[in-house]
Parts: sequence; C-alpha cells; structure tokens
Amino acid sequence: MDSSGLGWWGVLLAVVGGAIRVSTPFLFVSLGECITEKSGRINLGLEGILIMGAMSGYGISYLSGSPWLGVLVAGCAGLALGALHGALCGLARVNDIATGIALMIFGTGLAFFLGKPFVQPKAPNLPSIPFGWWSDSPQVAAALQVNVLFILGLALAFGLHWGFSNTSWGLALRTVGDSSDAARALGYPVNRVRLMATAAGGFLAGIGGSFLSLYYPGSWNESLSSGQGLMAVALVIFARWQPLRCFYASLLFGAAGALGPALQSVGITSGYYLFNAAPYVLTLAIMIATCSPHRSLAGAPGELGVTQ
Repeated sequence: MDSSGLGWWGVLLAVVGGAIRVSTPFLFVSLGECITEKSGRINLGLEGILIMGAMSGYGISYLSGSPWLGVLVAGCAGLALGALHGALCGLARVNDIATGIALMIFGTGLAFFLGKPFVQPKAPNLPSIPFGWWSDSPQVAAALQVNVLFILGLALAFGLHWGFSNTSWGLALRTVGDSSDAARALGYPVNRVRLMATAAGGFLAGIGGSFLSLYYPGSWNESLSSGQGLMAVALVIFARWQPLRCFYASLLFGAAGALGPALQSVGITSGYYLFNAAPYVLTLAIMIATCSPHRSLAGAPGELGVTQ
C-alpha cells in the first residue's frame, strides 16, 4: 500500500492495516494452540500444519473455484494432522516435543510435495469487507480492507474466553490440563479430551494457513509461512494462555510484521531487512522475558509439558 502521499500518518495507517492482515494467521494458530495447551499438551508441529493448510486451501480453491471451500478443506487437513499428533502423544512413553517436531517436518514435506502443481496457477482469493468506503483516499480504503476471517477470529477469541470459564467443556478442558489425576477422579476421559483439543487446535491452524495463501500474501509457495507456526507458540506463552490476550498479542506481532513495508512506503529503505525481522526479534525478546521459571509458569496449565 502506497502511503507516501500521507506522510507519517500514512505510516501509521499502513501499520494499522498491515497489523490486521498479518495478525490473522497468528490469531487462528495461537487460539488453536491455546486450546491444545489448555488440555496439558503442546504441539510444536504447528508450522507443518500451517503450511499444509495453506497448500490444501490454495489447491482446493484453484480446482473448485471456491476459496471458502478451500478454507474448509484447509481446516480439515489441519484437523487430521492435529488428530494424528494427539493420537501419537496419547501412547505410552511418547514425548510431545519430539512428536511435534516430527509432525512439523512431515507436514511441511507433504505440503511441498503435493503443492508443486499449484506454485504457478492463480487460485480465487478470499473477499474482503471495505470498511474504508467512507473515505476518498485510496490509502485509507486499502488499509481498511478487512477479511472476514479476521472478524471470525475476533469473535472466536471472545467465544473461547467465555467458554473456558462458563461451559462444561471448558471446565473439562481446564481440569484435564491442570491435573490428569483430578480429571480421572471426576470421570473425564483424559486422552480423549486431549485428542479432541489437539485436533481442534490443528483445525484452527489449518484455517490460519489458508489465509496466507488465499488472501495475504495470496499465493502458494514454499516460503509462505516464514516460521509463523513456531512464533505462535511463543505468542501463547506471552498471552498467558488467555484467548483475548492471544488476540492482542497477534495484533502486536502483526504490527511488527507490517512495520518494514510501512516504512518502505514512505521511502525509508535503509535497514529495510532489519525492520522486516521485527517479528523474529519480538519472539526472541518474549522468550528471554519469560525465561524465569517463576514468570514462565504463571497461568500455565499444570500438566503442560508432562510426558504421558
């Protein structure tokens, strides 16, 4: 988006618009991982799920002509990989971390292999809602083009925030995540709850991947994700396993990712690659800030990281 005509106001506008676009995959992946980790399980295979969702969503959109069908299939692909991770981690003496890394490699490799025919073709993209219709400025109109998935992700964050505290499934999820012994004493099927939570997390991560290929940047290639799946794990820790905080943290990561292009739009090209690295620097800063055992465990589910 060219913001040169608006000066520094254009930079701010570009960062806001970019934050909305760039944050959407972070939002879905972090909400999915929040559900998974609330059950006491961690999924480091999100990067592979994200890429698989991007590829399958783009391929189905291209073959069917329906981007929304692509989103659904991307979610189902993520659900399948999430369920695979959950099923493997439910076995005796299986480590969540190692299984997640294996899933990341498997999902990424499978997506690259199956996605080769879709690198060049152009698939139909998702539509957006023009919230900038009131302005005659093309910069404002472009910045306020908001995709429906962002709105759905925002609604989902509020829904999960309420559901974790006020529903029976939220109670079951939190109980399983805090103490498997207490959950079994209350009659909750621990492995089944964790399997469903991991599958649900994979479904949302797959949808986040479809946003990358079907809206922004809106194409399929093998370098599409740029580590967003792994960064989402740090985002959930930063958000203290709270869905609404995941939304705010996603906007923060999105704004960091939009900073480089926004400055370039007003002619600041010196240090451009450094500004583009802002999301990775932010991830590193978050990990350093939360490395204290006292701080890093604040709000964490009691069973998180325990090998079952």
